[in-house]
Amino acid sequence: MLKSLFIQNYALIDTLDIRFEPGFSVITGETGAGKSIILGAIGLLLGQRADSKSIKNGMSKCIIEAVFDLSAYGMQEFFERNDLEFDGKECIVRREITASGKSRAFINDTPAPVSQLKELGEMLIDVHSQHQNLLLNKENFQLNVIDILAGDKDELQQYKRLYTAYKQSEKALQQARQAAEQARTEEDYITFQLEQLENAALKTGEQEDLEQEAETLTHAEEIKQALYQAENLLDNEQNGIVNVLKETTHLLDNIGKVYPDGNELASRMESCYIELKDLAGEIAGRTEQVEFNPERLEYVNERLNTIYDLQQKHRVDTLEDLLRIEEEYREKLNAITHSDEHIQALQRQCDQALESMKKQAGRLTSLRQKAASVVERQMKEKLIPLGIPNVQFKVELTPKEVPDETGTDKINFLFSANKSTQLQPVSQVASGGEIARVMLSLKAMISGAVKLPTIIFDEIDTGVSGKIAEKMADIMEEMGLQNRQVLSITHLPQIAAKGSHHYKVLKEETENGTISHMKELNNQERIEEIAQMLSGSDITQAALANAKELLRI
Repeated sequence: MLKSLFIQNYALIDTLDIRFEPGFSVITGETGAGKSIILGAIGLLLGQRADSKSIKNGMSKCIIEAVFDLSAYGMQEFFERNDLEFDGKECIVRREITASGKSRAFINDTPAPVSQLKELGEMLIDVHSQHQNLLLNKENFQLNVIDILAGDKDELQQYKRLYTAYKQSEKALQQARQAAEQARTEEDYITFQLEQLENAALKTGEQEDLEQEAETLTHAEEIKQALYQAENLLDNEQNGIVNVLKETTHLLDNIGKVYPDGNELASRMESCYIELKDLAGEIAGRTEQVEFNPERLEYVNERLNTIYDLQQKHRVDTLEDLLRIEEEYREKLNAITHSDEHIQALQRQCDQALESMKKQAGRLTSLRQKAASVVERQMKEKLIPLGIPNVQFKVELTPKEVPDETGTDKINFLFSANKSTQLQPVSQVASGGEIARVMLSLKAMISGAVKLPTIIFDEIDTGVSGKIAEKMADIMEEMGLQNRQVLSITHLPQIAAKGSHHYKVLKEETENGTISHMKELNNQERIEEIAQMLSGSDITQAALANAKELLRI
C-alpha cells in the first residue's frame, strides 16, 4: 500500500511530501484546490503518458516519488522476472519529467521502461475516477468483473491457448485452400513447362561437355594438323627426337665398361626414350581419332541451343538452375495432385482444435454462470442498503456469434431500480447516483477477489447524499479493513467523517503565484473542515455540533 508521496515542481505544486496510512482515509478540498493534480501525479507513477506542460512554470524538471509497502502482497515474482531488486518490504517508484519532454522511470532506483512501470502500477493502485463509471457500457469490463469473481484465470489462459491454436490451424487451412486454388489455375502452365524441361532430358555437367566438344569439332582440322606435326617431330625416321634418343642411349651404353658414369646416363636416357616413344604413339592415336564430323557438330550445336533457349526463357545462367526449376515444377504438380489430401488433413486438425476450444469455452461458461449467480445475489445485498430497496440486478450470459479470445460468452449487466420496471442494460436506465452505487458495489466485490493494495475513489459519491452517502462510506470503510488501503476523494461530510485519517488539499496565493499543497488534519481541524462542508464558508455552532456528531466525538 501507499506509504508516502513526494511531488516536486508538478503543476501548481512546489513541494509535497506526505505520508498515508492503512485502512480507509478521505481527501477533501474545494473544487480547483488541486485534488485532480495529485491524482495526475499518481497517474504518472502508474505509467501514464508524460507531458512537459505539467512541469511547474519556470522549472526544468518535476519529480514524483512514492514508497509502497509490499510486505503482504506477494509480488516477488514480478521483481525476479524483471531483474529488479526486492527486499520483501518496500518498493520505491519514481518518475522524472524534464522541460524538454524527456521522461525517466525508476523502480527501486533501477531505470525501468514505462511499460514495466505500468505493469507494476496495475498491481499497486486502482484509481476509480468519475469517467470510469462509463465502463459499465463496455462489455469487456463486465466480462472481466465476472472472470475475476469466478476465479477462472487458469481456465481462461488455457482457453486462450486453445483459441490461438484453433485460429492458427484455421489460417493454415485457408492458406492451403487459397494456394491449391491458385495452383489449379496454373496447373496447365506448370505441366507445359515441366514437359518441355523433361523432354530436353537435361543431365548434370552436360553443358560443359557439349561446349568443349563443340570447340573441338569446330577446330578439328587445326587440331589434327598440330598433332600430325608433333608426331612427325618426335618419330620420323631421319631426325626424329625418338630416334636421336635411341642412338644417344647406344653411345652412352657402349662407354659404360670404361666409364662407369656412362651407365647411369644411359639408363636415364633410355627412360626418356621409352616415355617419348610412348607419347609419340599416343599422339598418333589421337591424330586418327580427330575427325571433322559435321553431323555431330550440328547435333551438338542444336543441343546447346536448346539449353541456351531454356536458360534465356527461365532467366538463369546454368544448367543446374534449369534442373532445379524442373524439380520445383515437379513438386508443384505433386502438391496439386495431393492438395485435396493435405486440405483434408488440415480440416481434421482444424475441427479437432475447434472442438477442444469449444469444450474449454464450455468450462468457462459454467464457471461464469456460477459467478453470475453470486454477483446477482451480492449486488442486491449491497444495493438495498444503498437506497435502492426494490433493485433488480441480473447478469445476462448469451452466446457470441463468433468466439474470440475471451470465450463464447457475451455479458450484459441488467438493472432496474423498481420491481415494476423491466430489466435493461444498467448504463441505459440507471441514474448517475445509481451508477456510482453499482460501481462501488462491484469494486467492493472485486477487491475481495483481487489482492490490490490501494484503491482510490475519486468522487464516487457523485449524485448521492445523506444516509446513502453514509452507507457508501461504510462499504469503503469495510474494504479498508480487509488488509488494504482505501482513499476517497469526496465533497460529502458523511463520507469524510468515516475516514480513519483525513487529508485536505488547499490552494494558496503567494508572491510567486498560486500553489497547491496537502496536509493531514488533526481532530480540531477535522471538525472545522466537516463543519465547513456542512454549512459553507460561515461555520455555525450547529454545523460544529453536527460535525462532532458525525465524527462521534
